Amino acid sequence: MQIKYNSRYPAIDDLIKKAKRKIPRFAFEYLDGGCNEDVNLHKNTAELRTIELIPYYLQNYKPSNLHTELFGHVYDAPFGIAPVGLQGLMWPNAPEILARAAFEHNIPFILSTVTTSSIERIAEITEGRAWFQLYHPAENEIRDSIINRAASAQLPVLVILSDVPTFGYRPRDIRNGLAMPPKMTLQNILQIMGKPEWALKTLIHGQPAFATMKKYMPKGLNMRQLGLYMNKTFSGRLNEEKIKPIRDMWKGKLVIKGVASEEDTETAIKLGLDGIIVSNHGGRQLDAGQSTIHSLQPIVKNYKNKIKIMMDSGIRSGPDIARTLASGAEFAFLGRTFMYSVAALGNEGGNHAISILKTQVQQVMEQVCCPNTASFPNHLIKNS
Repeated sequence: MQIKYNSRYPAIDDLIKKAKRKIPRFAFEYLDGGCNEDVNLHKNTAELRTIELIPYYLQNYKPSNLHTELFGHVYDAPFGIAPVGLQGLMWPNAPEILARAAFEHNIPFILSTVTTSSIERIAEITEGRAWFQLYHPAENEIRDSIINRAASAQLPVLVILSDVPTFGYRPRDIRNGLAMPPKMTLQNILQIMGKPEWALKTLIHGQPAFATMKKYMPKGLNMRQLGLYMNKTFSGRLNEEKIKPIRDMWKGKLVIKGVASEEDTETAIKLGLDGIIVSNHGGRQLDAGQSTIHSLQPIVKNYKNKIKIMMDSGIRSGPDIARTLASGAEFAFLGRTFMYSVAALGNEGGNHAISILKTQVQQVMEQVCCPNTASFPNHLIKNS
């Protein structure tokens, strides 16, 4: 697809500022914030940006190629759209906007169990190319039903989430009374009144809801009951005994997201998983943990070529994608960047963000004389 973006917003920071002006504060703070004191949220990006690349200016230059093979499919770029919960709260119809843009640009889009479009709708938009991320339900019957729906939609990759054994402590969301739909406190009503475009589009599209989970929910739940239902439905820790039956059921590629240690990487390999996404949930779960780039480095050193290694959390821009690939990840996923863009630009947001990132990665590759994405590690400056 032709790369075209809005020149008024050429930087991710431009999109963040625009998004903050366009959507209610409770929605922006849910997107932008981490947990506790936001320590790991900020470390993710700051420590990733200590990674440096070396250019080779006098070598024979071959045109740089963004195409990247992953699980038997050649994508047009080495990055995809990470799963994000409650997307329709931040901008109406956001999952469909992003899924459509991902399909048009031939990059992967991962749908979250707890976002606001269903498996079936996203599969229709992407012609079955989307990936699906499973929050493991407490009840096996619900688990099996969701997995069978993803299989029936012929989605190629199932991503099981490991890093939410308990929901993160997020002071902003507590203050804002965040719920689905949002609580109509006087404060939230005033915020909505101040964002008329968001309010109008939300009215047109209807209140956001957990579309994939809708069929399993009792009818007529009020907001408090809905919160209790979701906490009960997704309680429990993922472990080997819960992964084994999923591996048996799922015939496609199986990936685990939220890996942050060599021990969990070994377990994933032992259980026959096809890939891992090194992640700390965007700094939204464990404020006292490592940044993702520091988790990634020993995993790459000891397990490269034994399992597909990908990374998300803290990646915001094309140079960040380049740093991630140079550090040994085979693919990068971004969540907030795409949501900032959709919140800022609506229907244009998906194409805009993808186009910026493609352009930025291409520029880095041409600058350092990197012919293809697999060659990025040749440009890593290793600290002694």
